[in-house]
Amino acid sequence: METSQTHSSESMSNDLSELLKEATKEVHEQAENTPFMKNFQKGQVSLYEFKLVTASLYFIYSALEEEIERNKDNPVFSPVYFPVELHRKAALEKDLEYFYGSNWRKEIPCPEATQKYVERLHYVGQNHPELLVAHAYTRYLGDLSGGQVLKKIAQKALQLPSTGEGLAFFTFDGVSNATKFKQLYRSRMNALEMNLATKKRVLEEAKREIQVFEALQELVSKGQQNGRPVQPKAELRTRSINKSYENNSAPGKESERTKTRHTDTMSISPLVRWILAISFLATTVAMGLFAM
Repeated sequence: METSQTHSSESMSNDLSELLKEATKEVHEQAENTPFMKNFQKGQVSLYEFKLVTASLYFIYSALEEEIERNKDNPVFSPVYFPVELHRKAALEKDLEYFYGSNWRKEIPCPEATQKYVERLHYVGQNHPELLVAHAYTRYLGDLSGGQVLKKIAQKALQLPSTGEGLAFFTFDGVSNATKFKQLYRSRMNALEMNLATKKRVLEEAKREIQVFEALQELVSKGQQNGRPVQPKAELRTRSINKSYENNSAPGKESERTKTRHTDTMSISPLVRWILAISFLATTVAMGLFAM
């Protein structure tokens, strides 16, 4: 009986979902204690901060879902292919049109840190698709879980419509029971055929987002110690890398409502913009992983 219990314990410890949860434990603790997260939990979030995060998420999910589609028939990923239930790009497009207006594709900013994450997603999808599950798991299940808490806070703090405009990203119409779906996803992921070496590579891949988060914290700390603001290179720029985004947008005059929504962008420094995006992205992952 003792042998059986030992075997069961070893089996559980080798489940990829449990390994990922443990590997990302540190980012959960860090995210909980950031000034941004503490303020957000109190409902102290500006419209501009939320718009910036939504824009960053759009670039991330566009890249992630492009690579998921590329590998949807690949056995290293196909068991966890759930486009109807999980994909977020279309929902984010609705949110961005609400916040930025019909010309949103030319208006949304892409922080440098977000662009680096996007480039990594494309590299993984095209060269190491077995690692794609690390990004899919942390992002989708994080938003499905922890994102629901953030949705309620944002809706109240920003006084967004009760009908859901601006919050489509957090609405998973294809998932009727989040708890059961997460159980299904985890079981499918745990059933992926991976040797120990591959699992270790998946864990390292999941930590990449943590490393970006840690690097940011170090950057901010150094700036505070030196008593002056830190200016990372190319902190914020309008997206112009993927020409197809611009080709899909029709030129037009920006509405007065959208102009009004942009008035709060001028007073926020590039460094703060960078911090807000990465802090929020790390937080949604952390909250989601520990809510499962």
